Amino acid sequence: MADDDQAVRYDVGDHVAMITIDRPSARNALSTDVLRGLCAGLDRAEADDEIRAVVLTGGEKIFASGADIRELRTTSPAGYLQSERLAAWARFGRFPKPSIAAVAGYALGGGCELAMSCDFIVAADSATFGQPEIRLGILPGAGGTQRWARVAGRFRAAELVLAARTVDAWTAREYGLVARVVPAERVVAAGVALAGEVAAFGPVATRLSKAAVRASEELPLAGGLEHERALLGTLLSTEDHFEGIDAFLEKRSARFTGR
Repeated sequence: MADDDQAVRYDVGDHVAMITIDRPSARNALSTDVLRGLCAGLDRAEADDEIRAVVLTGGEKIFASGADIRELRTTSPAGYLQSERLAAWARFGRFPKPSIAAVAGYALGGGCELAMSCDFIVAADSATFGQPEIRLGILPGAGGTQRWARVAGRFRAAELVLAARTVDAWTAREYGLVARVVPAERVVAAGVALAGEVAAFGPVATRLSKAAVRASEELPLAGGLEHERALLGTLLSTEDHFEGIDAFLEKRSARFTGR
């Protein structure tokens, strides 16, 4: 069992960093200390050129039950707008490398928003997603209203947010939120395996591909296409581009270096 200042673990293997929330006594609630630990893990992964993808998980039993309610009880409007919590959510959105959430058990409130801040979600068959904030007289404040509407449509998002409905892993997959559903005991391994697939490609290409996909949430089609073409132009000048083509023509595995 980890104290709050030790509630986030960081492990590395084969170009993949695994960041694990480990606060079981509080059902992995996202205290400020936990958010700080997650940011520190992302900072470490971003600064390490050997890391090409990140897996974010809470283990095989629970992902994250939401914000720390005791902290919310004492948060004022002004304090929220200047808080470390708000800065942490902005940091999650700026992380440039591919990220995979491996979700088991509850991913509620901020936990669901944390999973949705990643590029893929691999869900255990035990996973439950939802935005129950309205039960506390508040609303999702870290992307829940916006990302659910973009993924599942406005009417489904309204049911989740306004009626505090939850959905299981299979329904979340039907809605388009979840990429894969696996048994709970395999969810972390499945997340790592998917991260390994992504990490096998050129790191510059994966970062710019992520940027292009994320831009689709903000840009109209014409602007998105222009952005996409500009990123492709950048990639055409990289060593990895030439290596990828040469490897294909020579029928061998590419050796990408990130240059």
